[in-house]
Amino acid sequence: MHAAGLAAPAGTPRLRKWPSKRRVPGSQPGMADPHQFFDDTSSTPSRGYGAQPSPGGLGYPSPSSSPEAAFLANPMSNMAMAYGSSLAAHGKELVDKNIDRFIPVTKLKYYFAVDTVYVGRKLGLLVFPYLHQDWEVQYQQDTPVAPRFDINAPDLYIPAMAFITYILVAGLALGTQDRFSPDLLGLQASSALAWLTLEVVAILLSLYLVTVNTDLTTIDLVAFLGYKYVGMIGGVLMGLLFGKIGYYLMLGWCCVSIFVFMIRTLRLKILAQAAAEGVPVRGARNQLRMYLTMAVAAAQPLLMYWLTFHLVR
Repeated sequence: MHAAGLAAPAGTPRLRKWPSKRRVPGSQPGMADPHQFFDDTSSTPSRGYGAQPSPGGLGYPSPSSSPEAAFLANPMSNMAMAYGSSLAAHGKELVDKNIDRFIPVTKLKYYFAVDTVYVGRKLGLLVFPYLHQDWEVQYQQDTPVAPRFDINAPDLYIPAMAFITYILVAGLALGTQDRFSPDLLGLQASSALAWLTLEVVAILLSLYLVTVNTDLTTIDLVAFLGYKYVGMIGGVLMGLLFGKIGYYLMLGWCCVSIFVFMIRTLRLKILAQAAAEGVPVRGARNQLRMYLTMAVAAAQPLLMYWLTFHLVR
């Protein structure tokens, strides 16, 4: 069968087939494909802050290209960092040694080893010391026991809290009299600290001149001298509640109590050491030690009155 036999019959219109082509609009510079959802920025420079795309991906700089990484990768920088660390550790050790020389920070933990029972019993002893019999400080292997185990041991918790409370009560008293001001309250605190410092220096100088060999340390003196703030607080509060009569009654009681407390406490610290050294009771040096003990105890009521009388009107 020939191909001519497959020809369309005559009279039938002949359809001409054209190849189908999809017309794609030509892209012009500056124009994106309308069928594309996102712009292709892989071949164009980044316009954000003038930064170039980095091989790290996602447009962020790789960690290896940061200045810190480059600095740490340098061997000389590692040596400098090691030397700086050792120098800082040596300096810290030197500072700790010098601070411990002048301010025994490690010993301060002993003076704050208190509990609620100790604080309550100590406050009762400061206000009513007349019936207390045993004033000896207890020792364990030549080391004084912690204050929470011995009511006679000095502590810094009560003096510190009493000093802060005294400043607050002084501000309250000044406020009730319409005389409160930050400068006046600061003057009250600074004057109390100045008198305490003067007391400590005077006692240490007196002990040196009298040549007293005692285990009474500077922190012990601060603790014993700071107990007078308890009576000062009581006097000012009674003055605010009951006027000057209440102030004088309460302050007078607390002054006598602190005098008895200081006599019985310092007597064991100063005079007992003299007895252990074999110094005669009626000797001249022992008399000086007795006078020193009496002077320290008598100074407490005077300072209690001096620091509080202007707060009650």
